[in-house]
Amino acid sequence: MTTLMFILGIVLFAVGLLFSIAWHELGHLSTAKMFGIRVPQYMVGFGPTIFSRKKGDTEYGVKAIPFGGYIRMIGMFPPGPDGRMEARSTSPWRGMIEDARSAAFEELQPGDEKRLFYTRKPWKRVIVMFAGPFMNLILAVVLFLTVLMGFGISQQTTTVSSVSQCVISQSENRDDCTRSDPASPAAAAGLKAGDKIVSFDGVRTDDWDKLSDLIRATPGEQVPIVVERGGQEVTLHAHIATNQVAKKDSHGQIVQGEYVTAGFLGFSAATGVVKQDFGQSVTWMGDRIGDAVDSLAALPGKIPALWDAAFGDGPREADSPMGVVGAARVGGEIATLDIPPTQQLAMFVMLVAGFNLSLFLFNMLPLLPLDGGHIAGALWESLRRSTAKVLRRPDPGPFDVAKLMPVAYVVAGVFVCFTLLVLVADVVNPVRIS
Repeated sequence: MTTLMFILGIVLFAVGLLFSIAWHELGHLSTAKMFGIRVPQYMVGFGPTIFSRKKGDTEYGVKAIPFGGYIRMIGMFPPGPDGRMEARSTSPWRGMIEDARSAAFEELQPGDEKRLFYTRKPWKRVIVMFAGPFMNLILAVVLFLTVLMGFGISQQTTTVSSVSQCVISQSENRDDCTRSDPASPAAAAGLKAGDKIVSFDGVRTDDWDKLSDLIRATPGEQVPIVVERGGQEVTLHAHIATNQVAKKDSHGQIVQGEYVTAGFLGFSAATGVVKQDFGQSVTWMGDRIGDAVDSLAALPGKIPALWDAAFGDGPREADSPMGVVGAARVGGEIATLDIPPTQQLAMFVMLVAGFNLSLFLFNMLPLLPLDGGHIAGALWESLRRSTAKVLRRPDPGPFDVAKLMPVAYVVAGVFVCFTLLVLVADVVNPVRIS
């Protein structure tokens, strides 16, 4: 049964992956057609075609390898300086440029001269190329909001899980009390496991972060604490101790290994699934987007540890880069977790949402062959033409993105090598959630 559920989780992730890819390409397709660009193909996947059907002047289909997708637009690159396709060159770099230019004019038909991608104004080309990643961002936001507001997320609550019997500096990394340790304010005040703290020093406490900040801000003070116990509200009085506690960053997250002097009550908060309101959800998503940007920037620095995890005896860190195979494996693990089905579904939706957020950020990198590279080319062309107009110089014409194809091949080669490294690590030393 466990194996069956694991396979089911992988299949469900594959379906989510295919939908995300199709949704991405739909953004490119719809805007390209809106601006009159001819699109011969809309394909989900790579490799041999499993199914296809032609509607209008576009062939829609699904291919065998579900690791990507594409639409093909005619005229992605302008022709050569003479207005025609250049003769084949023996230079490998020139050959790359001409191959790209040739592919851009494949399937050119009479009347297509006005339906070429490069003939559209730069702002239209920016919209076409941005529409794909933007669709992933929209899907990520919708899925995140669905989980945050509909299912809720696991987080610390204002309910007491356990009470510390003494005051111990968190930097000491010990749990046992000694005779020299003073009694904790929580124990002295009579706080018990199961109590729900509803107000602290006269302030209503609806979430753990707010309560934690209030406690930290009142060292040495005598404060009233109202708790819900057995269906009734009970008022306790505690003298908040001064202690070394874990430092928080600007997002309220614990900074490992760093401590500050602050107020200390002395209890552990219970964890529960809590639904978020719209404002909390937006804040949470903003934090996650910031984390994702930081992770993307830190990606090169994680390669040595990833190599050691794949080919050495190094551990696979929880925040290690993970590819499609690794994400599918996580999807399988989610299906086997001993948690309520609603939380399995919530975790699975979160996985797909995170994948879409990563697709958005990755594709916005200003590098060819990514969408961000084409956006950068269109913006540069707009700047060149605007500058020439202001200076009353001749129009420099379209920016020939094809000249950057040698760089694009190098970038693509780096991406392929990195993808293979992640694939090996995902197979031999995967990230596990259980």
